[in-house]
Parts: sequence; structure tokens; C-alpha cells
Amino acid sequence: MNAKLRSVFLFFLVLTFVVLIWGGYLINKSKPPIPDKITTIAGEVVFSGKDIVDGQNYYFSRGGQHIGTIWGHGSYLAPDWSADFLHRMGLYLAARHHGLSTAEAHRFSQADFEGLKPEERARLGVIVREEIKTNRFDPASGVLKFTQYQMEAFKALVDYYTVLFQNGHEGMGLQPGIVRTAEEGRLVTAFFAWLAWAAGTKRLDAEHTYTANWPFDPLVGNHPLPDFLIWSIVSVILLILGIAAALFAYQRYIGRDEYETDPAVDFPEPNPTPSQKVTLLYFLTAIGLLIVQIGMGAVTAHYTVEGTYFFGIPLAGILPYAAVRTWHLQLAVFFIATCFLAAGLFIGPFVGKEPKHQGTWVAVLFGAVVVVVLGALGGSWLSVAGVFGDQGFYLGHQGYEYIELGRVWQLLLIAGMLIWLVLVLRAIRPALHEEKDNDGLTHMLLYSTVSIPLFYMAGLFYGKGSHLSDAEYWRWWVVHLWVEGFFEVFATVVMAFLLSHIGAVSRKFALTAIYFTIFLYLGSGVIGTFHHLYWAGSPTSIIALGAVFSALEVVPLTLLGFEAAHNLRVIKSGGKAYAYKWPIYFFVSVAFWNLVGAGMFGFLINPPIVLYYAQGINTTPIHSHTALFGVYGMLAISLLLFSVRHIVSRASWSDRMLKWSFWGLNGGLASMAVFSLIPSGFYQLFFAVKHGLWYARSPEITSGPVIRALSWARLVPDVIFAGGAIVLFVFLLRAVWLSFLRKDETGSGGGRAVESNR
Repeated sequence: MNAKLRSVFLFFLVLTFVVLIWGGYLINKSKPPIPDKITTIAGEVVFSGKDIVDGQNYYFSRGGQHIGTIWGHGSYLAPDWSADFLHRMGLYLAARHHGLSTAEAHRFSQADFEGLKPEERARLGVIVREEIKTNRFDPASGVLKFTQYQMEAFKALVDYYTVLFQNGHEGMGLQPGIVRTAEEGRLVTAFFAWLAWAAGTKRLDAEHTYTANWPFDPLVGNHPLPDFLIWSIVSVILLILGIAAALFAYQRYIGRDEYETDPAVDFPEPNPTPSQKVTLLYFLTAIGLLIVQIGMGAVTAHYTVEGTYFFGIPLAGILPYAAVRTWHLQLAVFFIATCFLAAGLFIGPFVGKEPKHQGTWVAVLFGAVVVVVLGALGGSWLSVAGVFGDQGFYLGHQGYEYIELGRVWQLLLIAGMLIWLVLVLRAIRPALHEEKDNDGLTHMLLYSTVSIPLFYMAGLFYGKGSHLSDAEYWRWWVVHLWVEGFFEVFATVVMAFLLSHIGAVSRKFALTAIYFTIFLYLGSGVIGTFHHLYWAGSPTSIIALGAVFSALEVVPLTLLGFEAAHNLRVIKSGGKAYAYKWPIYFFVSVAFWNLVGAGMFGFLINPPIVLYYAQGINTTPIHSHTALFGVYGMLAISLLLFSVRHIVSRASWSDRMLKWSFWGLNGGLASMAVFSLIPSGFYQLFFAVKHGLWYARSPEITSGPVIRALSWARLVPDVIFAGGAIVLFVFLLRAVWLSFLRKDETGSGGGRAVESNR
């Protein structure tokens, strides 16, 4: 890349981060205020700002976003508590204005409201909307005033949520004892009340609520803004334009025949370095984590069909839903990250030189990773079980989805990634010195490696008790930028190295493709982070930016068809016994799931007008399952197989086992999406559009007969998927055994026999 293009590239990259940080400033400035105290009109204190923060800390320590959702983020079994509290308060106000007593209002339901005469419903609707929408917060004094009926509703809901979380609920998957005292119930309810207030009350300077009128609820007057439809239309138009521009640029400057090369067919017996042999421990552990993660996913799904029991066994007392779902997500991240880290450790000596004692340090790092994984899993279980009370943030559970691990384990993980960075750097240093240009493949590997620990550190910018809007902003830096952005950049660079080494592409093509990919992924993806923050107390300008750039995130994914077609040609030209056949097949599946899972199903929920109704329901798992495993899981396995191919003996390799694993994993994932995730998501979306999120997330829907039947429909796909993972684990065990643990007839480890296809 010439200096001029490099300057343009860097300028554009810096500009996107300037916009992202500027957006963070706007979110911080516009976030819903936490009042110092909440009083009645007469001055009676109802609860305080400290109660809100204490309630948040306790709720998060007991599992947080895995006990239902808040502002639409979290698990999908229990209700969204912000929507639930808001709707219940609306019903209570309607009952009181209808002339019912406090006891009768406490029992007043949606069915009772709909049973009233139409003119009475209309009259009460106007009164309820006016009472909830009016903002009685005084910024000068820090006092928020509730009406008499709002105060009564809060006290009634304190009783409701205290009993609910003390006794548990089968249909919501809530185990007994989430709160143990009336005071804990009051604090959690104070947190819910603030969430609902922000979702139902107009901003002081606008005609919409702090959450931009989310969630949809006609009773309290929450309806979509015109902006949502306008920016959704704009996003689709720009998506079409972006695809056309990307296709032109790819065909004009990148996808030309002179960049192609013939794949290397000859494959000598591997001669791995000591550190590369140690990476087999990482890969074996990663697939072990994947198998356990699949098991936790099955248990999570079973909570939908049998509540807190597992075929009659009271599971919630041993593995509460919040703990199981936490493990399910944590193990997915740990599996993918372990494979990526191991691939980086493998490729260091592969392109550079084995430093002194590298193998020992790689083994030490493996031990550290094991400590962090076990500590994080154990700490989160103890926190959900209530051992830490409201102090789980540091050793137990932070409460945030995908960043559940306690802050101590998070810091240790960062320390481990920094050690990993040093180990990779010392291995590739000779290659860096030999490379003339500072923007060559090896230097790109260096830059992408540095980005891994750097952007994970964004999760340190919020702490215990941080304002939810601020915490969500930085959390999505990690989840979206780290996982979906810079991990993808790192994997792209590593795959470019490997594909150029085996002759699938030339180094010139590989480097050009890297820059083009980074430009497209980060150019849209950095600002596209905002699409996660539509309803997190953000101003409407964030919705506009998120809508436009999240649509452009799909643009580079449309080019993956070219990549898949090229890689299939590479496999064909390599012949039947091509050594890299299945590693490349897994890489082809990455392209497929990137287009379908990240592209099609991701864009399905990105436009504001769609996400307004779809936030917090089962349309999101369609995207998360097909994108997280389909893209990053398959990519992790592809990197694993490329690495292992150069470590184990030729005789230990089995194309047949990899064929079963490939089709098991891909077939199981596709069947899971088609027969369960997609129909359950659209079924729930129907009720979210018709009645509101409060009803779509109610037990009548989330654990009703239709969702239960669709959850049972996952049984066969899950078994097929798990079978693919188990076959992959057996393949690895067999390869290690035949290569290093079993002595052949000559007395040396491994064999030199003809490569096995068994």
C-alpha cells in the first residue's frame, strides 16, 4: 500500500473512532438522571437514588442480565423488568382512576382493563398516559416527585417483586431465594422503578422518553417515533448503494486473476517446535469447553419446557437459570478466544523463530488461562447462588451479558493477554526485521495482535454501580468492537498468512484483501456499535448513526460469496488428497454463516423500526447463534485445523472424521435455526407488535405451548450439533495420541505412514 492510500486509510479509521467517542459523550450527557430522592407531591420520601444504585448492584450480583432483561438486554425467559414494571404501574393507575381500592388495584389485570367499556378505556388511557409521561424531576434539587397513585403503585410492586423473587417462578425460570429479605426486594424494585420511569417519562427537553419511547406499550403511550421509520429507510438505501460500491471496488482492484496462485499440493511431515506442541493443550481444552458449552445450552433451552426442573429433578437449586446461561455465554467466548490465542502462539514460530524457553512460557500461560476460566465460572455460580450478596462484582458476577466474569478475573484475563502479546511478539520479531515495509503481512499481524488486549480493556471504563447508560456504552465496545471487530481483523490476518503460505493466494493478494477487509469492517463497524444502544438512554442522533452504519456493516459480508467460491476452487485444484481440504471447508462455512448469520439475520434486527419491536425477544438468538458460532466458532475451528495440520503427524490426520464433524456442526446449526430459532422468534415478534414487549415476554408466551414445542424441536439438531463437536474432540485426541503419545515400532513418537482418510 502506498503512503497516500495508507494515510487515507488511517485518517478514516481515526475519524470513525472520533465519531464513536463523540457519541459516547452525547450518551453520557443525555443519559436518564438518577434522582437524589423520590418523593410524593406532599414531600414524603418513597425511595432514594442510593436505593436505585444498591438495587442495581444486588440485582447484577445475583445474575443481572441473565435474570430477564433490562432495557431489552439480557436473557429471554423471564420478563423485561423495565417493560414489566411500566405496564404494571399503568394498570394500577388505571384501576385507581377507575375508582377501585388499593387492594383491588393490586389485583387489576390486563384482562380486567380490556373488559371495561371502550369509552372508559379511552378515558383511563388519557389519564394514565398524562400521569406517566409528565416529568416531575427537578434537576436543581435532584428530587423526582411521584403522584399519590404512583407512590401506591410502587409500594404494591415492592410486595409483588419481593414475593416473586423470594418464591421463584416456574414459567420464568426463577429459582427461589433471589431476594431473601423485604429490604432486598425493596431495593431491586427501586432499580426497576427507575428503569421504568426512564422508559415511560418524557425528557425535559423532548417529546419522547429517555429510552426514545421504547418499549412499545399502548397503555402508557409508548409508540415508535417517525425517526425510526425514516432512518430505517435510509439505512436500506445506503445498504444497496454500499453493496454496489463494494462490488465495483472488489472487481476493479482486488478480485483479479493476476493475484491468484496455485495451491501447494506437496505436504511434508510436520516438524513442530516445542511451543507449537504445547498449543495442542489449548486446542484440546477449547473443544472440551465447546462440548460443555453445548451442554449448558441444552440445559438453558430445557428451562423453557420444564421451568426450574430437569426431567423432574429440581435443577434450579443446583444450577439456577442465570448461572447456566452465564456459563453458556462465557464458555462460548472462552472457547473462541482460546482457539484464537493458540493460533497466534502457533503462527509466531511459523513465520518467525522459536525463542528460547518459548514452550515453557506457553505452558505457563496455559495454566494461567485455566485458572481464569475456572475462577470466572466458579465465581459467577457462587454469585448467582447469593454467596456474595451485593458484592459479586469483583470475584463473582458483574451482571452484564458477555462480560459476566468478576472484575478480578477480568483483570487477570487482561494480564494473560498481555503475556500472550509478548510471546507472539518475541516469536515474530525476526520476521518483522526482515520485512522491508512497515505495512506488510507480518506488521499487520503485529498490529492486530496488539489490538486484542487493547480493546478488551474498554471493559474497565465502567465499574460497580456505574450508570447503566455509561456501562452499556463501554460494554458494547468489548462485545461489538473486540469480538466482532478486532478479533475478526486478527483472524483475517492470520488466515491471510496461512492461505498465502499454502499457495491458496499470493502475498500481494493477501495484503490487499486485508486492507480492503479492515477498511470495510471497521469503517462501518466502529460507528455501527451504536445499533446496540438505541434504547439505552441515548439521544435520537445515536439512533440515526447506528441505523446507517449498522446497515453498512452488511456490505463487506456480501463479498464473501467471492471468497467462498475462490476457496472451493482451491480445494478442487488441490486434488482429492489435498492436505488443507477440511481446514478450508470450515473457512468456507465461515463465509456462509457470515453472510447468513451476521449479514441477513443481523440486518433483520438492526433497522430501528424493527428493533423497536424485536429488542429483547427471540429474534436476537437467531442472529447470535448463527453469527457467534457460525462465524467465530467455525473460524476458531478453521484456525485450529490449520495449526494442528502443521503439528501432528500425517498418519494421525483423518479427513473422514473431519467430514463428519463439519457436517454435524453445520447441519446441526442450520437445523436449529430453521426448526426452532426462526419460528420462535417470529412467533414472539407477532405479539410484541400486537400488544407490546410486556406481553411478548410474559410467561404466557415465553413458556407457553408454542415456544415449548419449538424448544423440543431443537432436540435432534442439538444432538447432531453436539455429535459434530464430539467427533472433533475425538479427532484431536487421536491425532495427539498417534503423534506424540504412542511409540511406533522404531521407538520414536509418531509415524511416517501414508496419511489416513479414516
